[in-house]
Amino acid sequence: MLKDILGQAWEAMVFNRRRTAITMIGMAWGIATVVLLLAYGAGFSRAIEAIFAQWGTNVIGVFPGRTSEQAGGSKSGVSVRFTMDDVDRIANSVPGIEHISPTVQKDVPVQDELHKYTWTVNGVYPVFQDIWKLDTAEGRFFNGQEAEERAHVCVIGSDAKTKLFSGRWAIGETIRLNGVMFTVVGVLEPKMQEGGNNNRNTQIYVPFRTMSDIKDTKYLDGIWFNYRGNNMLAEQALRSTLGSAHHFNPSDHNAVYVANLMTQLHQFQILSTALQVLLSLVGALTLGIAGIGLMNIMLVAVQQRTREIGVEKALGAQKHHILIQFLSEAFVITGVGGISGVLLAYFISKLVGRITFYSAIAQHAHDADIYLLISPTTVIVATGILVITGLVSGMIPAIRAANLDPIEALRYE
Repeated sequence: MLKDILGQAWEAMVFNRRRTAITMIGMAWGIATVVLLLAYGAGFSRAIEAIFAQWGTNVIGVFPGRTSEQAGGSKSGVSVRFTMDDVDRIANSVPGIEHISPTVQKDVPVQDELHKYTWTVNGVYPVFQDIWKLDTAEGRFFNGQEAEERAHVCVIGSDAKTKLFSGRWAIGETIRLNGVMFTVVGVLEPKMQEGGNNNRNTQIYVPFRTMSDIKDTKYLDGIWFNYRGNNMLAEQALRSTLGSAHHFNPSDHNAVYVANLMTQLHQFQILSTALQVLLSLVGALTLGIAGIGLMNIMLVAVQQRTREIGVEKALGAQKHHILIQFLSEAFVITGVGGISGVLLAYFISKLVGRITFYSAIAQHAHDADIYLLISPTTVIVATGILVITGLVSGMIPAIRAANLDPIEALRYE
């Protein structure tokens, strides 16, 4: 019986080929819109993650500020200063720390035989390379022995290499930092960089102890570390430790400034999730329009085949037989349209390729542009929306057909 019912549904669709094709095209366009919108949302989320991934996500930086609350007998407005003792305190008290490095920086004249620029020089530990994912394009980062011996070696950014040496090999060449001679041992891979004066691709890194030849390193400009575990627990332990050492309330966010990259990433992920929900809703509404078209077509089919339904009922067809007949017809149209729509979405995503996003305002940022990512999850979500649309659009006409009175249906002209 079921086979006969499905066969009748297929024959009805073939008989009304033009109407069926137009309806399928509408469903295909609707599901393609849903898939592409979901793919755009996924691509936007991946682009945000790519921006943070270039520096690492489980990374925290802390910088001295000025107290804004009274704590114990200490008045507000007191400047907080970091020393090497704070590096040890943080390393011993914050759980899950993998690497930690003090930082001291200064804008100084950087020159070779032909060029002179003013760039930022950073004094750091060798592990700073792991903390900030400073991959080298040429040469290497300075090592622990060079750091201990206060060697005059440096690692330069990609733009610094271009401006100083153009296309020449930079490794082994010497440059002057604030008048002090340094040997270049490494050139870094370029980082995503927006326009402005603070170009990280022109920054230069030297061993922390060597930095004392350029600037007094008694007081630190900041401390960076990476860690394993919960980012909020790490930040709480950090604030508590520094608050106890420098006599300020851990809740005083002006006393020390904490750059918690994981917290910032979570905030962007919330925005990305909200965007994907919005796009899903827009896609569902678009597909709903196609569903209304399907419903109208099926209602017309019920009206045109009223006498046929009466004959089927007179021959013993039950309500559920009629219901399955029209519902199956709606689902076949929906299914074929859905498969065509997914294939269309794949074709469009390949045709579009990369959509300019972060690279519009930043250099070396093609990895943070938006790619239409059609993942299995995207297809499953879109299919769920399609099934619901097809069910609702087909159920109403099917119920109407199933509830027709056989006598009245036979009298219908």
